[in-house]
Amino acid sequence: MSSPSLATAVDAPRPDAADGITVAAPPEAAPEVWPLTARTVDGRIHVGGVALDELAEACGTALYVVDEADFRHRARAWRASGADQVHYASKAFLCAEMVRWVDSEGLHLDVCSGGELELAVDTGFDAARIVFHGNNKSVAELEAAVSHGVGVVVVDCLEEIDRLGRAAAAAGRVQDVYVRITPGVTAETHAYMATGGDDVKFGFPVREGHAERAVLAVAGQPALRLAGVHCHIGSQVTATDGLTLAAERVAAFVAELTDRHGIAVDEIDLGGGAGIPYLPGQPRLEPGAFVAALRAGLDRVLPAGSVRLAVEPGRSMIGTAGVTLYRVGAVKDGLRRRFVSVDGGMSDALRPSLYLARYTAWPAVGGAAGDAVHSVVVGRHCESGDVVVPDIALPSSLASGDLLAVPATGAYHHVMASNYNAQPRPAVVAVRDGRARLMVRRETPADLRIREAHGEEVALGGV
Repeated sequence: MSSPSLATAVDAPRPDAADGITVAAPPEAAPEVWPLTARTVDGRIHVGGVALDELAEACGTALYVVDEADFRHRARAWRASGADQVHYASKAFLCAEMVRWVDSEGLHLDVCSGGELELAVDTGFDAARIVFHGNNKSVAELEAAVSHGVGVVVVDCLEEIDRLGRAAAAAGRVQDVYVRITPGVTAETHAYMATGGDDVKFGFPVREGHAERAVLAVAGQPALRLAGVHCHIGSQVTATDGLTLAAERVAAFVAELTDRHGIAVDEIDLGGGAGIPYLPGQPRLEPGAFVAALRAGLDRVLPAGSVRLAVEPGRSMIGTAGVTLYRVGAVKDGLRRRFVSVDGGMSDALRPSLYLARYTAWPAVGGAAGDAVHSVVVGRHCESGDVVVPDIALPSSLASGDLLAVPATGAYHHVMASNYNAQPRPAVVAVRDGRARLMVRRETPADLRIREAHGEEVALGGV
């Protein structure tokens, strides 16, 4: 089944739900979804001055490629956004080299597990510039946060307030905390990425006094200090009305704390979630617009400048800096759609299966040779839902052995990668100024065997 032509497909706006055909687009046709340095030179896509086919030859596929210049550009845009403090949301993409980039750009860091915390600290990041999230932090994680001197712990339930208070008291330290609240504002995004409503697992709803009781519980802990309140309404947000409304409701809550209890709040952390384009024609919520929307809500209630504003972007810093490179294995023609199978899939690109996320793709070499053909890019795993790019107009010349590049994969790809079907996870390589450096090496079958046990007896404690 053919689409009109590749030229028509490339120039078309974002796909319409009625036809469902994703636009296949090279960097020149859709620069919004590709890294800032992506260029096509003599039919070969280059990122950071390095040809993707050379990277595939040197590093193998599937392969994550990260444009360092793109990340640094966007990090600096967030620093200049008007927020008082910018925390990079490490859950979007984290490794030791990424920690060093975040540090060198003067950003703070938010983590949401003991593993992310240990990686950051072991890499030399100042724990005082770390914010520790999580809706179910273990006692060991809370003790580690206190021991390392984490700047702020975001408390998410009453039990955690008690546990953290005991851990801080035992260490002889007063621990700064944010209380995470939910203002009853639902972001216009996928249901799995909406976190600001009343019926979510995160934080304390403002309604019925839940958030107020949490703040008072913190105030009753001698080893805890209320450093601020936190709110995050969701991810991949491109409309600002919900951000402004959430900020206004959080500000009203803060004002009520002062009026009713004399509790002053110096800082409000309103999270991240600024959306990026994944498909040609989709918008990006720029840092300045994101922060301006939050400021507008705060200023409706509180005196301008009376509280510090912190934000936590992740995807919007690293998302379009990333490209995943695949080798085409098998191609099946003659069906309703052309099936293009690649040497990766849901083990390295979970978002299409998890959220039905849509991406575009383009041949790394050769470009638009041939007519446009209605295709679906599928992974190598034994699941019908293992789809990398559904319903896309790809050139008919694409064949076994060719390289396919999928842009906008910098966020939530490497960090969500798994070993499903005993598949080793891909390498991550950074590119800049014509040079390539490994950030994370490729796993090997030997790596997968390290955790295998051989029937060792388990010591049971007994009663």
